[in-house]
Amino acid sequence: MKTPRFLLSVNRVQNPCLLGRPFSTPHWATRYNLGMDYRKTSHAVYDLKYHIVWITKYRKPVLRGEIGKRLRELIRQTCESLNVYIEKGHIATDHVHLLVSAPPDISVSDLVQRLKGRSSRKMLEEFGELQRQFWGRHFWARGYFVASSGNVTDAIIKQYIESQGEHPSSDDKDFRVGEL
Repeated sequence: MKTPRFLLSVNRVQNPCLLGRPFSTPHWATRYNLGMDYRKTSHAVYDLKYHIVWITKYRKPVLRGEIGKRLRELIRQTCESLNVYIEKGHIATDHVHLLVSAPPDISVSDLVQRLKGRSSRKMLEEFGELQRQFWGRHFWARGYFVASSGNVTDAIIKQYIESQGEHPSSDDKDFRVGEL
């Protein structure tokens, strides 16, 4: 009679390749997850990060003070509702930089549409001075820039975002407002 190559127990598979590892851990997970922080959904393991930039209509420098703080709050709320994690962010006077980690079921265009749409509607409702400058309910310019962080490392993007603005504010190091 041959000796079985694999001995199953309740908690472990005894295989020369998998000795000492829990049964639930697939062999590829230990091989490819070398220090990387992956996020999980019920059917996916992922690490999708995007650098997103968009500007105000006519590049008007209005994102300062209370307007910038409220915009940061709206962006955080929208990202939280979509299960999007903000790695870094910067709100300059006329544009927004974000480095986000998004789940695979949300397209980048849908994410930007929700960020720009909700923030535009709320900002124009809450700040009367913006309604006078941005007629026709258009707060953001059309379009946006996006790049995945696969070609450029996350560290370089974070360093670039941190270097935005002349005077760093100390109220929140990972998501700053340029001018208060």
